[in-house]
Amino acid sequence: MRTVLITGASSGIGEACALQLAEEQNFRLLLCARRIEKLEELTNKIKTLNPNCEVHTFKLDVRNAEEVETTLGNLPAEWRKVDVLINNAGLSQGLDPIQDGDIGDWDRMIDTNVKGLLYVTKYVVPMMEGSEQAHIINLGSIAGKEVYPNGNVYCATKHAVDALNKAMRIDLLSKGIKVTAINPGMVETEFSEVRFHGDKERAKAVYHGLTPLNGQDIAEIVSFVLSRPKHVNINDLLVMPTVQANGTIINRNN
Repeated sequence: MRTVLITGASSGIGEACALQLAEEQNFRLLLCARRIEKLEELTNKIKTLNPNCEVHTFKLDVRNAEEVETTLGNLPAEWRKVDVLINNAGLSQGLDPIQDGDIGDWDRMIDTNVKGLLYVTKYVVPMMEGSEQAHIINLGSIAGKEVYPNGNVYCATKHAVDALNKAMRIDLLSKGIKVTAINPGMVETEFSEVRFHGDKERAKAVYHGLTPLNGQDIAEIVSFVLSRPKHVNINDLLVMPTVQANGTIINRNN
């Protein structure tokens, strides 16, 4: 039975991963997010799916280094050993050319996507000590492989995740900790709604006329990555909807 810590578990890919792993019945779930009420709803879904699944939820803002250290350090004793960390918490804010960008948006993206990932990883790696199946999965993006118009800072943060994923694999090699990056293209979650500050109509238009990926698609890939034998690691995986060739070329009305 492996203990999995998922950040940003309250919705989207994080929620889908929690439900997927709960259904497989060989994982204990340690779930965190800023919206504790959403985690409570998720726990109810998990218990309906698998009444025997062990779940512990807690509120966490990954942007706050002190909060990350204190909260992880004060988990119940039975939850202080972690086998799998899924660094899923992340967001995009705004879609403006660099000269018109909002500094508050920049700070939220950098603090969440880069610094938050670093804070959580720093304090979770010691919790993996002694695990025979230690594995870190970092959720990246096609935006970490290329840049697109007006994506400037978001793309920069995901390029940082790409670099950190490679660096972690080197640094943690001697500890036997697997490190994997999963980089999706367009995934229909709350992503665009958050990017456009709650503008549902603008968010809906992003996916108009196409079939994007969904959270379940990524959760199934996470499951596959975790199912590989001990001597096999998926270093870096890029997954796109069929209608998307790269970050900007999309075949709509298909």
